[in-house]
Amino acid sequence: MADTGLPPNWEVRHSNSKNLPYYFNSVERTSRWEPPAGTDSEKLKHYMAAHHSAGSRSGAAPGVPEGKIRAAHLLVKHRESRRPSSWREAEITRTKDEAMEIIKAHENTIRSGAASLGDLAPTESDCSSARKRGDLGYFGRGEMQKEFEDVAFTLKVGELSDVVSTASGLHLIERLE
Repeated sequence: MADTGLPPNWEVRHSNSKNLPYYFNSVERTSRWEPPAGTDSEKLKHYMAAHHSAGSRSGAAPGVPEGKIRAAHLLVKHRESRRPSSWREAEITRTKDEAMEIIKAHENTIRSGAASLGDLAPTESDCSSARKRGDLGYFGRGEMQKEFEDVAFTLKVGELSDVVSTASGLHLIERLE
């Protein structure tokens, strides 16, 4: 087996839902997105380049699955959202108008340069992707809600969307790759 540079009992696995590699401890039966403490980052970098990249496709950016993009978002839910609860609040009672005021304030903060979407998402987003700075990983057509997807695929890398409304709530989307 190739040397991953990971500490004992850790291995690299691949998340089919996020299409991203993650780290799994076979003894503790725990997983995480970030490499565990004690990882030899140089060895891991070489292992990932050899085993978890898509560089064999001509014309494709290394590591980017064909036909897929990567985006992050900040989600503000409201009481009409299809699931009006989140890791931040067990029951979300704000109105859609109140949610719009909140997300517009976040949009102004991001556009002013005072903070990035990735800076705000960990504390302000109602999506579980908050713990990854809003990063949703790679996704293709048909994997996200249509309104979200239609906007995400039109963004240039590094570009921030206007507010997007879906059944989940109100989103700001940033194209990462």
